[in-house]
Amino acid sequence: MIVRRDIFQAIADPTRRAIILLLATGSMTPNALAEHFDTSRQAVSRHLQILSECEIVTARQSGREMIYEVNSEKMKDIEKWIEQFKAIMAKRFDQLDEVLAMLKRNKK
Repeated sequence: MIVRRDIFQAIADPTRRAIILLLATGSMTPNALAEHFDTSRQAVSRHLQILSECEIVTARQSGREMIYEVNSEKMKDIEKWIEQFKAIMAKRFDQLDEVLAMLKRNKK
């Protein structure tokens, strides 16, 4: 049984974010990824498992090796979610600018 984890739970971990950044530069094996961390290959494999469960990364077999890469479609889902907050924050900053301009006019 595959447990589906929350995407944001997966990217909350700094090691998993680092793995995503490494995979954004190109496909890699767990051994190649583990070389970038002060941790065991098994620990990196566990992080990859969590990222795979969330479909942030995908794996394919190449001979005896598993090759991991970023799932760009899932990353787009994350980006869309973040864009909602950017729009809300931009609106709030615009409102703050209006209040500050009004206070400045009233001071004169």
